Amino acid sequence: SPPLLLLLSSILLLFLLLLSLLPFPSPSSVLPTNPEESWQVYSSAQDSEGRCICTVVAPQQTMCSRDARTKQLRQLLEKVQNMSQSIEVLDRRTQRDLQYVEKMENQMKGLESKFKQVEESHKQHLARQFKAIKAKMDELRPLIPVLEEYKADAKLVLQFKEEVQNLTSVLNELQEEIGAYDYDELQSRVSNLEERLRACMQKLACGKLTGISDPVTVKTSGSRFGSWMTDPLAPEGDNRVWYMDGYHNNRFVREYKSMVDFMNTDNFTSHRLPHPWSGTGQVVYNGSIYFNKFQSHIIIRFDLKTETILKTRSLDYAGYNNMYHYAWGGHSDIDLMVDESGLWAVYATNQNAGNIVVSRLDPVSLQTLQTWNTSYPKRSAGEAFIICGTLYVTNGYSGGTKVHYAYQTNASTYEYIDIPFQNKYSHISMLDYNPKDRALYAWNNGHQILYNVTLFHVIRSDEL
Repeated sequence: SPPLLLLLSSILLLFLLLLSLLPFPSPSSVLPTNPEESWQVYSSAQDSEGRCICTVVAPQQTMCSRDARTKQLRQLLEKVQNMSQSIEVLDRRTQRDLQYVEKMENQMKGLESKFKQVEESHKQHLARQFKAIKAKMDELRPLIPVLEEYKADAKLVLQFKEEVQNLTSVLNELQEEIGAYDYDELQSRVSNLEERLRACMQKLACGKLTGISDPVTVKTSGSRFGSWMTDPLAPEGDNRVWYMDGYHNNRFVREYKSMVDFMNTDNFTSHRLPHPWSGTGQVVYNGSIYFNKFQSHIIIRFDLKTETILKTRSLDYAGYNNMYHYAWGGHSDIDLMVDESGLWAVYATNQNAGNIVVSRLDPVSLQTLQTWNTSYPKRSAGEAFIICGTLYVTNGYSGGTKVHYAYQTNASTYEYIDIPFQNKYSHISMLDYNPKDRALYAWNNGHQILYNVTLFHVIRSDEL
C-alpha cells in the first residue's frame, strides 16, 4: 500500500546516507579493478501484492570478505532485511485488520438497512391499525345519537314503572279504605296508563333496519322462481304455510298445516285460484290471498276459506306485463307486501318515469289510501320489502347482494344505506317481510329461505 512504500523508501535513503558516512579506504586499495565486482544498489520497488522490495548486488565473497566496509554493509543489509520482514508482517496484519473492518462495515450497513425496514414496517403497521380503528369509529359514530335516544327511552320506561308502583300503592290502600279515593278518577288513571303502555309496546315492534342474519334454508323445492309465506294476522295456533311455484300461468296454491309439515313432508291441500297470478309478489293477510292477475294491473283479494273472490280493483297507471319489472324480470311489475301497519303495493308508472311508486291499500276495499313517488328506477332494483312504513330496496338479485336504498313514507325522505346479506343460492326472486315473525321470507333459486332482521327501536315521549 502507498504508506508502506513511503516507509521503505525512507529506510533505503537512510541506508544510503549511512554508506556515505562510513570511512572509506583509498580508491586504489579498495575499489575493484573490475567494475562488475563493485556494489550495486537498486532503488525500491513494489510487487503485485503491494509489498516494497530493495535489491542490493554485492561483489563476490572472495573479493570482499575481508573488507571492513563489506562487513558493515552486510550488517546494515541484515538490519534492512529484518526491517523488511517486520514491515511485511505488519502489512499482513494491516490487510487482515482492513478486511475485518470492511466486513464489519458491511454488517453495519446491513443492520442499518434492517433497522430502516423495521422502522418502515412499524410505521405501516401503525398506519394500518390506525386506519382500522378509524373505520370502526366511523361505523360506531352513527350509533351515538341512537344510544342517546335509548337513554331517553330508559327514563321513559322508568317513569312508567314509577307510575305503576304508585298506582299499585294506591290500590292497596284503596282495599283498606274503600271510598278514600274517587273510583272514576282512579279508573281513568289506570286506563290512561294502559293506553300509554300499549302504545309503547306498539312502538317497540317497529324500528330501523340495521342488520340481516345469515340465511336459514327451510326447504329445497319447486322451480327457480316462486313465493311462500305465512299469515301475519293468523290467530294463535294457526301456523299454516302457503306455497306458490312459478311466476305466471299457474293457479294452484299449496297449503301446509305447519312449518314442520312444510319442512319434512309433501302433504298439502291445493287451492285453485280463479285466475293465474303474475310475478311473485303475492301475500296472505288476515285469511285472504292478495295477488296480481296475470297480464293486467288488477289486484284480487281471494278468501282462502270460502274460495271466493272478495274484491277486485285496478291499480291505476301501474305498469304490467314486464313493463316495469324488477331486475330479474319474471312479470314482477306489481309487488304486494305487508308490514306492521297493513297492506302495500310497490310498482312503477309512466307518470313517474318508471321509478318506484309506493301505495298503501285498504285491505278490505283495495282502495289506495296514500301514494309516494320515489326516484329509484324499478328495473334497477333486485327486490324490495317494507318494514314499519319504510321501503327497503336491494341493489341486485344475484351474486353479492345488499340493501342500499331506504324510503321513509312517514317523512317522504330517502337515504342510501349499506346492509349486506348473504345471497346463498345466487338468484333471489322473492323477498318479503313478515311482521309477526319479524323475518324475511325469500325464494332463492328453488330454495325457501328465512332471514332474521335486527331493528333499532326509538321511542319518544311526544309520540306516546
